[in-house]
Amino acid sequence: MAERGEHGIGRMAEPLEILAKIEQLLGADRQKPLHGRRVLVTSGPTHEPIDPVRYIANRSSGKQGHAIARAAADAGAEVTLISGPVGLPDPAGVRIVHVESARDMLEAVEKALPADVAVFAAAVADWRVAEPNRRKIKKDADVPKLVLAENPDILATVGSRKSDRPTLVIGFAAETERVVENAKRKLARKHCDWLLANDVSEGTGIMGGESNRIHLVTADGVETWPMQPKHEVARMLVSRIAATLARPS
Repeated sequence: MAERGEHGIGRMAEPLEILAKIEQLLGADRQKPLHGRRVLVTSGPTHEPIDPVRYIANRSSGKQGHAIARAAADAGAEVTLISGPVGLPDPAGVRIVHVESARDMLEAVEKALPADVAVFAAAVADWRVAEPNRRKIKKDADVPKLVLAENPDILATVGSRKSDRPTLVIGFAAETERVVENAKRKLARKHCDWLLANDVSEGTGIMGGESNRIHLVTADGVETWPMQPKHEVARMLVSRIAATLARPS
């Protein structure tokens, strides 16, 4: 049985949440590079139901997206994190919206706009089952034939917006071959400003791991970052975002 005060009313907030609130009240955020900026981050996979117990998903832990949200909050931004199902704690100092499917995530993204920056780190499933079964499909039945429908492209949808488009729209490209070449094509096709490409082929340990190796692809060229912990990738990205937003338009 849980001790009194561990859950519900009367439970103490996490220490990091308390610290973030104290800094906010004392005005410490005003000295930070993203103070006054609104940042939207998506993270994790989406789950597209087949029946009440089965689903289609991508292999995403959400570690990179959550790290980016935390780093943006640490830099003083007002952060909204829209997360698919993950086994991670909510980062301190951010507004969190939990979703399941790609359509849920798109709806949450549109509600969270406008923002100065949108970072789409979620591994959104490209397809969903057109008509999920309302009951569990029995194993002793015939092998089901799944009719798939294409999910909305959240990155391209936001990148193509005519009104309230974020100043920076940043996407991720998880590739298993021709990483930079594919990312360059995706950059134009998705109408985004930056694309963070990584090699998630078997053996890299990036998908679900603690480290990441990024190729930052922009209209100006490609910059390759070293393999490093995901929180350091997040710190580098947020530093680059802050410097870019600080430049005269």
